[in-house]
Amino acid sequence: MKKNPFENMSLSERVAARSAAGKKRIYALLGAAGALALIVLCAVIIISVTASDVGGVKLSEPVTVTIEKGSGAKAIANALKEGGAIKKPSKFVSLAAEKGYDKKFQPGPVTVQNGMSYEEIMTELTKANRGNTKIIIPEGYELRQIIDAVADSGLASREDMVAALDPAGYDYDFLKKIPKRENPLEGYLFPDTYYFSKDASARDVVNEMLARFESVFTEEYKNRAKELNMSVDKIITLASVIERETASDTERAKVAGVFYNRLEQNMKLQSCATVQYILKERKTNLSTADTKIDSPYNTYKYAGLPVGPIASPGEDCIKAALYPEDTDALFFVMGKDGKHIFSKTYDEHLKAKREAGL
Repeated sequence: MKKNPFENMSLSERVAARSAAGKKRIYALLGAAGALALIVLCAVIIISVTASDVGGVKLSEPVTVTIEKGSGAKAIANALKEGGAIKKPSKFVSLAAEKGYDKKFQPGPVTVQNGMSYEEIMTELTKANRGNTKIIIPEGYELRQIIDAVADSGLASREDMVAALDPAGYDYDFLKKIPKRENPLEGYLFPDTYYFSKDASARDVVNEMLARFESVFTEEYKNRAKELNMSVDKIITLASVIERETASDTERAKVAGVFYNRLEQNMKLQSCATVQYILKERKTNLSTADTKIDSPYNTYKYAGLPVGPIASPGEDCIKAALYPEDTDALFFVMGKDGKHIFSKTYDEHLKAKREAGL
């Protein structure tokens, strides 16, 4: 049996001893609580330090740093440090790898604002459009309009763009099969929104647009063209006429079907858009003289497709040319409501024209 430590003490001694023991327990508890508080405080400090390492940069004013093309995460981090945007490039590099940003960084200037986290900076670095020249090429633009759009952006002159349009300067299979003609790249500078660095050349611009076309015209499309016994060039030529004839999502495939029907029956396509291309003017109504212009692009004068594309078609029109709607229609005309009226016979077509006020 455990001996009672207070057994041989007087009453006053027992009270004093018990009081001393109580104080020891209180001190022990206070010590433990203090140690716990210290641990928590240290943890908070560590977390705070860690957080400050990866974000919340303190800047008196925004800092802009230009990232060179081909720079990796380490080079970017060093450039940001040298520019005064961040203090710990190693933390930046490790976080970029951890979050998967290191494979997505884009060249160009990046502006770091006060209080931005490292991850927010990385998000900005993945944006391909920051500080670059933006060029919008709408679907249906002709080559001359594309040249104007690039020149108007200030990126390259019209003369430089014209000089960059020689297909021999680019290594794409689809270009090797284009017949010799004026404006061989017509239809192949794909319509899209582009961002180019300030030092991009006219050749860089043309190459990027050709690369975009190559990415859009997939193996599936190439195989489908073969099924139709059509070359890529003929598909793009037809797609460009469809693009210029209708902007309606619901009409493109049917317009394509009409053109295929006319081609099969050796009928002239009689597309106003092809004559407008010759005129370099998109006249609402063509004159009889317009339709008699002697040009391989004039589908009123010559049967079959024009000698080449008359504009840059978007992917929807390319799809329409590849997958036309099965229809008996041979004619169409724009109605007063902006929609086309399709007809099977010439008499029906004349009636439709009268209804359209033509």
